Amino acid sequence: MGKDKKGEEAVFLRKKITLLRAFSLLIGSMVGSGIFISPKGVLKNSGTVGFSLVVWFACGLLSMFGALCYAELGTRITKSGGHYIYILETLGPLPSFLFLWAEFFAIRPANSAVVSLAFGRYMLEPFFSPCAAPVPAVKLVSLLGYYMVLTLNSWSVTWSARLQTALSIVKLLALALIIVPGMMLLAQGHTENFQDAFDRQSLALDKLPLAFYAGMFAYSGWFQTGFVREELVRPERNIPLAVIVSVITVIVGYMLTNVSYYTVLGTQDVLASPAVAGGGFVQRAFKSLISVVPVLVALSCFGTMNGGIFTFSRTLFVASREGQWPPLFSMIHIRRHTPLPAVMLMFPLVTTMVCIGDIYHLMNFFSFSRWLFIGLATLGLIVHRRRHPELQSPFKVPLFVPVSFTVICLFTVAMSFYSDPVNISIGCTMVLSGFPVYYLIIHRQMSSRCRSPFYYLTHKLQLLLEVVQQEIKTY
Repeated sequence: MGKDKKGEEAVFLRKKITLLRAFSLLIGSMVGSGIFISPKGVLKNSGTVGFSLVVWFACGLLSMFGALCYAELGTRITKSGGHYIYILETLGPLPSFLFLWAEFFAIRPANSAVVSLAFGRYMLEPFFSPCAAPVPAVKLVSLLGYYMVLTLNSWSVTWSARLQTALSIVKLLALALIIVPGMMLLAQGHTENFQDAFDRQSLALDKLPLAFYAGMFAYSGWFQTGFVREELVRPERNIPLAVIVSVITVIVGYMLTNVSYYTVLGTQDVLASPAVAGGGFVQRAFKSLISVVPVLVALSCFGTMNGGIFTFSRTLFVASREGQWPPLFSMIHIRRHTPLPAVMLMFPLVTTMVCIGDIYHLMNFFSFSRWLFIGLATLGLIVHRRRHPELQSPFKVPLFVPVSFTVICLFTVAMSFYSDPVNISIGCTMVLSGFPVYYLIIHRQMSSRCRSPFYYLTHKLQLLLEVVQQEIKTY
């Protein structure tokens, strides 16, 4: 719908994401539940303190490679949608739909459930310490937090972006409160927890893919600017700048945080704690802040939930616009200018996974699909370069960067079948189940260009939700 004779505003997603907001979105998405729950998974599957720190640095370096690849893709492909649109534009509609299928039914709800559960656990920590919070209470608080973020993203793009900026500061403060006491103890000569840091007898090579999954989960979020590409101010400049600065910031912060964990707690306490930055760490580091740090960590998780909903709703929005998802989800609220139907779609699946799921099983379950398709997206960058040599991208990385990143991603995915065959097989089955759906419904509908079988239901929901198709806007 365009402007009528009364001069009403056109309905489209505005360019409201500046460089600062892009940086905040990346920091807010990366620094979340991962750094507070993944250290246990990395240490458990790498074997020793030294090897776990190597894994953390390697995951940071790998994330930088991936972020650079996505920065180039974001300057080559001008549509929002992240992984989905990159795979669609480079490898075609079938791989992109399989990603969309896995993302909707496995990756995103499981990831959101993990972050929500971490939020609930840390939010209740001050009230039940030194005991663990009851599981039903954790799940209830987790769902309440998630529903608050859903409501905010349905209400206003501007306010959700402002919240992300504020919570990014909270996240860095939470990391600082963990890093400082550890560095102080280290400066005083407390290095006993780093003895035999590289004991090879404890190294379990077959479990390393799971250690990388846990580490990469903590770094995940470096790709978020690609989801909101059409809403970025000066994307050709701000995407590369935001990803480079944010990933370097997070690598330094994560390395110092893990050194602090090991200095204060030691390996046995890290392995015994489901929430590493919780009561045990705070009691040893500074008792006066025993209630403050868990709340700051919970707010950090809240920011990650906000960033995840903010970006994933854009994936569904773009997929609907490309004809691979019901048209209702490409519509915008007539007054709020938010993709309301796409935001609300995750409500039932995340609720289910929070109610029945466990953090570490959920993490392995969705990591297979996520890194498979991220590897395919960077493979798509190589393909796109070869097909379009005439295209002059304002930002270009050396060829070895996407080649190295793609090979490592696909190798890790293949090795994970040996490390955790049950959860990985479930994830693989989820991806493969998209094949019949694509050929029976999506491919046939796109080929015949027939009206969607859900046309009348879509029309009724459109009236109920007060949403309309986005107007095509040239910037």
